[in-house]
Order: sequence, then C-alpha cells, then structure tokens
Amino acid sequence: MDTHVTPDTEHGAPSYAERTDPAVRRQHGDRSHIPGWGADLDPANRPGVPMERTPPRLDVPWEVPEQQVAHMKIHHSIERPGITPVFGTSVPSAGLSGKLRDLAFRYSESDLRHWFALMLADRVNVGEGLLDDLAHGHVPNLFREMGGPAEWRYNRKGFIAKAAVVSAAVGLTVYLLRRRRR
Repeated sequence: MDTHVTPDTEHGAPSYAERTDPAVRRQHGDRSHIPGWGADLDPANRPGVPMERTPPRLDVPWEVPEQQVAHMKIHHSIERPGITPVFGTSVPSAGLSGKLRDLAFRYSESDLRHWFALMLADRVNVGEGLLDDLAHGHVPNLFREMGGPAEWRYNRKGFIAKAAVVSAAVGLTVYLLRRRRR
C-alpha cells in the first residue's frame, strides 16, 4: 500500500493519504466496517493516546548490598566502572580459554573482536575439557555427547551428508600425509 504524508494544520500531526489503486482496494475489499480499522492513522482515534505515559517509579526502600568478595578473576564489561555488588560465575577462567576471555574483555561489547574471542574461548574450553577427561582416565563418548543418536533418528539425511563430508576430509588428509612421506 502506498501512503503519502502531508502536514495536518488542524492537529499539527501528519495525516496519511492512501494512494492505493482503487482496483487493488476493491480486490482486497472494504474493511472500514471492522471496529478500530485505521485507528492508527489519526492519534485522536487511538484508544491509548490519552493514557500513554511513562508509569511513575515505585518508591522502594533500597539498600545497596554489601560487595561480594571475589575469590577468582571476574570478567566484566569495560563499559561499566566496576563489578556489581553480587555476581557469580559458572566456570572460573583457566588455561588458554581463560587467556582468551581476558583478551575478549579488553574490548567493548560493541566490538566484534570481543564476541569472536569469547566464541573461540568457548571452543578452546571444550578441547580443554576433553583433554582433562582423558587425563583423568575418562574416555568421553563424543558420538552421544554431541547428539549423534538424536541426529540419526530425526535428521538421518543430514547425518549421512555430514558423515560423508567428514569421511572425505579424513580420507583426503590421510592421503596427503602418506603422499608427503614418500
């Protein structure tokens, strides 16, 4: 629908004139019989206009909680001056993934380097977890842990395609490594 905005001298607000081809309007039918149709065109017809306002702030007695003691490094955005009084972390930073998180929080949250470094840190942390499992004698079942049975049951076609790509990549790598030895 093509609309045209013209200033309305009586209300000081712009008015909208529909420029839809009458044949197209007839094709869609006349909808003026619908209660509230076109109410958003004129502010005087909007039911919420007289009541639209910002609600008042609640006067709640608020005491700032005592600052929690940090027993590990807590990352926080550089846009804020310090950490919040109460905080938590599910996994303390450690190893290479921790260093990557340190690097990420040197940048603003509006900087892609911040988010890319955090994503890379997450991937590195998965690898560190696998190595930690192996170091403690636990061999992880990667097929199950990465959703292999569900993928086979609910997306068999995609599973076969992924398996073909991985097999081709592994085969090509083995071929290139053997060829290099000769």
